[in-house]
Amino acid sequence: MNLKLPPRAGGPAPKPLQETRRLIIVGANGAGKTRFAARMAADAGAGAYSLSALRALYDKDSQDATAGSIDALYGELGESGLFRADIRGAFERLMALLLHEEMVALMKRKFAGKAERDAAPTKLDRTITLWQEVFPDNRILVAEGRILIERRDAPGAYAASRLSAGESAVLYYIGALLFAPRRAAVFVDSPEMFMHPASMSALWNRLEQLRPDCTFVYTTHDLDFAASRQGASVVWVRGCDPERGVWSYDVLPPDTPLGPEVYTALIGARKPVLFIEGDGQHSIDARLYALVFKDFTVRPLGSCNKVIEAVRSFNGLTDFHHLMAMGIVDRDRRDDREVAYLRGHRVMVPDVAEVENLCMLPDVVRAVAEAHGQHGDKAVAAVRRSLLRLFAQQLERQALEHTRHRVKGIVEHRVDCRCNSIAEFENHIGRLESIANPREIYEELCVEFRRYVKTGDYGAVLRVFNQKSMLLECRVPERCGLKRNDRHAMPDAVLRLLAGTDARAEAVRAAIRGAFAPVMAEDRAGWKE
Repeated sequence: MNLKLPPRAGGPAPKPLQETRRLIIVGANGAGKTRFAARMAADAGAGAYSLSALRALYDKDSQDATAGSIDALYGELGESGLFRADIRGAFERLMALLLHEEMVALMKRKFAGKAERDAAPTKLDRTITLWQEVFPDNRILVAEGRILIERRDAPGAYAASRLSAGESAVLYYIGALLFAPRRAAVFVDSPEMFMHPASMSALWNRLEQLRPDCTFVYTTHDLDFAASRQGASVVWVRGCDPERGVWSYDVLPPDTPLGPEVYTALIGARKPVLFIEGDGQHSIDARLYALVFKDFTVRPLGSCNKVIEAVRSFNGLTDFHHLMAMGIVDRDRRDDREVAYLRGHRVMVPDVAEVENLCMLPDVVRAVAEAHGQHGDKAVAAVRRSLLRLFAQQLERQALEHTRHRVKGIVEHRVDCRCNSIAEFENHIGRLESIANPREIYEELCVEFRRYVKTGDYGAVLRVFNQKSMLLECRVPERCGLKRNDRHAMPDAVLRLLAGTDARAEAVRAAIRGAFAPVMAEDRAGWKE
């Protein structure tokens, strides 16, 4: 079905969407998504069919007067005297419609010939079959004109009205979809409501299969659900002028490679977006970077691969927004070539191995120590000595870990080749030993790392030393006047300083930002307050 889009502020509406199977309407709270969907449904006329589990289950007084709706179908039969007038709510009316259709089918079969008795299953038959697939421990019974539920692990049967909200919603969606007109545009409000997140995507795939002739238009706040609708066009509603009846919105092309995190950034961000590692709860990344880069909307994504992909996807949508996205990933054991590549794609890599190492930058140590009554320069000197000594003790193990990382990168790159025959591939693989010589790489790294120790290159050691326990092993909290043997003491002290507005807060912020130089020249303005 072709879908007409509402008037757009500042210009004409896009052309109608041709033969669209799925359309997702997303936007921030108050952006006008519901009005947008209602306008589309009104323009679709008799081809529109609306579903809302929330209204069906809990709003007993509202009625959908649209031709073909559950309420309208019930009303037509009610006027003929077949139904009681006191049945309220779309869910109860749907149950009555299913029973009525079943009764009519049974009467036809009773007086029909043998061939006609083997007719196709009724809407109630199909509803029961699919619902029991979703809830295999339950059975639906029809007895004395009532729909009853029986559980495998409990005696007796009970009315469908006593189902849980999730069970009722699924029953409502199945039955209501079977009453939708042919080739209808089915407008579903909040399809994620009452649904279990783990099974929501599979359930809606099955519901869409139930009516392959229909177009599904979803208005949703659930970005996991939005991302699960493969092949869907996405309307991003940014605002609404109800008096003029126009909306600010854009249409993203089908299969735009966006994950939920990018949808979230698009919908909620009003500042440039900074995608980072960590989960926002157990890691320091989100709390730290939100205080350091205040001009950015900071969004933690978990893994470094998700950060890199999110930056690429977000910046690939500049036709639909005017924001910039950047990312931060830990340096870990990346070499200068890898770091340069990431920085060239707006993914920043600090000049320290991991985020905890930022707490050991000289100016950060100095500021925390002075804030807790210690001599700043003495604290920095003591931490420096401890770090160089610890690194010297673990130098060969660190060189081995860096060697493993580099060889892995070389092998993955070389194996990912195009060969026309297995013999050509074997010859190609056979050259790997000379290309990825682990001992040579290891020995070169050992020489380099020993030079750091000999020259006292504290910054270089922070850049290559991956050791989660480093703060405690170098006694950083104790030297800064904090509680010893507390691995959270130093990060928490840094966060407390950054939350302030004094000179020490600015010194810490400047030191951490300095660890991200060089930043691309064209993006420097984005990192300033």
